[in-house]
Amino acid sequence: MYALLLGVLLMLLKYLEIGPVASWSWWWVLSPFAVAAVWWAWADATGYTKRKAMEQMEQRKRDRINKQKDALGMGPRRSR
Repeated sequence: MYALLLGVLLMLLKYLEIGPVASWSWWWVLSPFAVAAVWWAWADATGYTKRKAMEQMEQRKRDRINKQKDALGMGPRRSR
C-alpha cells in the first residue's frame, strides 16, 4: 500500500513539475507501481494475504468470545 501511495505522489509531482521529481525519468516515477504489483503477486502466491485474513478473523472471534464471557460475568480466571 505504501508503494502505491508513493507512486501516486511521485506521479503527481512529476505531472505538476514540482521539485527535483520534474527532472526524473518517467521510469523512476512509475517504478513504485511495479514494486506494488510484485508485492501483491508474491503475497498471493505465498498465501501471506490469506494467512493475515485468517489471523484477523481469529482475533475478532477471540475478542467476541471474551466480550460475551465478560457480559455473563465469566471473565478470565484469576490466580489464587
